[in-house]
Amino acid sequence: MSAYIFKRMGMMILTLLLIAVLVFFLMHAIPGGPFTAQRELPPEVEKALIEKYNLDDSLMEQLFHYLGGLLKGDLGHSFKYPGMRVNDFIREGFPVSARLGLITILFVLAASIPMGIVAALKNGKWQDVVSMIIATIGVTIPSFVIATLLMYIFSHKLGWLPAFGFDKPSGYILPVVALGGYSMSFLARLMRSSLLEVLGQDYIRTARAKGLSEYKVVVNHALRNAMIPVITVLGPTIAALLTGSFVIEKIFALPGMGKHFVTSITNRDYTTILGITIFYATFLVVMVFLVDIFYVLIDPRIKYE
Repeated sequence: MSAYIFKRMGMMILTLLLIAVLVFFLMHAIPGGPFTAQRELPPEVEKALIEKYNLDDSLMEQLFHYLGGLLKGDLGHSFKYPGMRVNDFIREGFPVSARLGLITILFVLAASIPMGIVAALKNGKWQDVVSMIIATIGVTIPSFVIATLLMYIFSHKLGWLPAFGFDKPSGYILPVVALGGYSMSFLARLMRSSLLEVLGQDYIRTARAKGLSEYKVVVNHALRNAMIPVITVLGPTIAALLTGSFVIEKIFALPGMGKHFVTSITNRDYTTILGITIFYATFLVVMVFLVDIFYVLIDPRIKYE
């Protein structure tokens, strides 16, 4: 297991390095720069800013300078907000995004797993039809459309829930539903199809032939194997929800990382774009790594080799 962990850690570092290099060159391939939009700046001031942030160096020199700071945990200064560092944006925004993400994860798991199980056990019946209609709506309609509809109905028309901020506990409801709608629907459909496939296996028929109750057949024999595909996508899903949805945070005016990321793209704030992207990528590869570790706990047939 130790050899596997070291091997995966090396792959994770290489992956993050490639992501950093790729995003760096993609950003600099876009015409303009972080000070292009500030037309009111005198030429000498703009030149001084470019020299201050080493933007007059070659791309390779800028890349190696950034990677050197990255190895020390320094994601750089913001070009748009003097005196602010990308680390500060993450330190301020991530707790908000993580709090929203944790609540959304609980909502997604509490809704999707039972929905998929009920749909599989009641295959072809009204419970299955209703569950799959809800899941299809959640998968096909974009989250920002769901967020807009929820805000219009429950905030503007009915006035039941607040549309912005986390001032009240009820303020979490609309963002959580909008953010978790797709993940809940996707996991419910995956849980249903996986459980249906497992229930058709020979060992399930053998368990039923032995006289075991349907509850024991499903819980003790079917669910464990049916959960493997769900856990496969659970790692990236958790990483995406914990780091927050940039669009949902923008719509509901939440002070998470999404606000800084969207603003940084508009302002061509290179270091902020790159820093938040690397932070998200790190979170993602770590969650995928943890999922691979949990595979063995769920199914002993899977080996680290």
